[in-house]
Amino acid sequence: MLRVAVVGSGPSGCYTAQHLVQQDDEVYVDVLDRLPCPYGLVRYGVAPDHEKIKSLQASLRTVLEHERVRFLGGVRVGGPGGLPVKVLRGLYHAVVYCVGAATDRRLGIPGEELPGSWSATEFVAWYSAHPDAAGADYLRGVRSAVVVGAGNVAVDVTRMLVREAAELRPTDMPQAALDALAASGVAEVHMVARRGPAQARFTTKELRELGTLPGTEVVVEKDDLALDPVDPEALPAMQRRNLDVLRGWAERPSSGAGRHVRLRFFLRPVELLADGGRVGAVRFERTAPDGRGGVTGTGRYEEVPAQLVLRSVGYRGVPLEGLPFDEPSGTVPHTAGRVVRDGAPSPGEYVAGWIKRGPSGVIGTNRPCAKETVASLLRDAPALARADVPADPVPALRAAGIEPVLWDGWLAIERAEAELGARLGRGVVKLADWETLLAVARSS
Repeated sequence: MLRVAVVGSGPSGCYTAQHLVQQDDEVYVDVLDRLPCPYGLVRYGVAPDHEKIKSLQASLRTVLEHERVRFLGGVRVGGPGGLPVKVLRGLYHAVVYCVGAATDRRLGIPGEELPGSWSATEFVAWYSAHPDAAGADYLRGVRSAVVVGAGNVAVDVTRMLVREAAELRPTDMPQAALDALAASGVAEVHMVARRGPAQARFTTKELRELGTLPGTEVVVEKDDLALDPVDPEALPAMQRRNLDVLRGWAERPSSGAGRHVRLRFFLRPVELLADGGRVGAVRFERTAPDGRGGVTGTGRYEEVPAQLVLRSVGYRGVPLEGLPFDEPSGTVPHTAGRVVRDGAPSPGEYVAGWIKRGPSGVIGTNRPCAKETVASLLRDAPALARADVPADPVPALRAAGIEPVLWDGWLAIERAEAELGARLGRGVVKLADWETLLAVARSS
């Protein structure tokens, strides 16, 4: 028998567990997560109005309910108050770290620390009910917002800022976030990219959604489109479709809608300007194509008023105390998923997902990534299985002061969220704070 810990219950962790139990019927897997709730970014990173993507939870659930897979929530690994990596390694024959890319890239400009300047990651966590974000106040006094970035996350947060509360009410968005968005005075959102529309990374489906929002007009500057020297016929199909959508908006007469989403290109943020101790505007430098696929500054500047700035310029992995870490790539050094320490594979330690390869690909990309790691682990299994580990690590976790949330605890949270939604006259409504989540889980 081989006992494996998988740290992280998002797609990469669940796919790793799935491959392990499918390929070897002598493997038992504990999927650990610091949160009492499973599914990672599928629960806490997918926009609440994207039900089709969120439905992936059903397939992840099947993995976590497998007879040789066990969910252990509320288990923090590494860092202050967490179970040391070295201790965890002694409880299992092997450990696979699937901890994702938990932070965001910075703009690195003056004023970035001003109140009102946030990462899109933090904003997404708030409207997705992540307990770390409970109680945040993003929208008070905000009339105009700037979203820096041109990917799907930037589109998501832009859409959430202007979507009407009636459209969000049927979702599982926490009530506090729904109330804040309903009371919001945001009338204008600028989604800004430093390069041209041909280099934008949003998908056409996500882009088109912006044009379907009631009471909201999408504005595209014809001059921005004219600046891009790329021949549309030389572009991949998705970029050509994106340009078609953008051209359509640029040619469309004003509808007189009360809210505006302005898609801007060839603008690079250079400073966040203060007003009354918080963000009041963003200063941009106009950029121009440099002929090599990038952009260069022109020395011309403009300021965009904004009381809220959300940067969406990419995720980044963070070091986990006790594991090696490569700062430039934001990943754990590895060879085919085997963690590398001091130039050599470390027996029994593995990685999968974004912490292995960086924040790239879509949810499905985690399947082959996990498969490669599992193949390495199972090749090492004969040697790993000789180690003496506890028959059940849970008593050792409890002895270390960690009381895991078992699957029944998660089911209790699910029931409580359904009951809360019924009381509010909605569907399922997520619980959003640590105290409530843990109290409900322990009640089971």
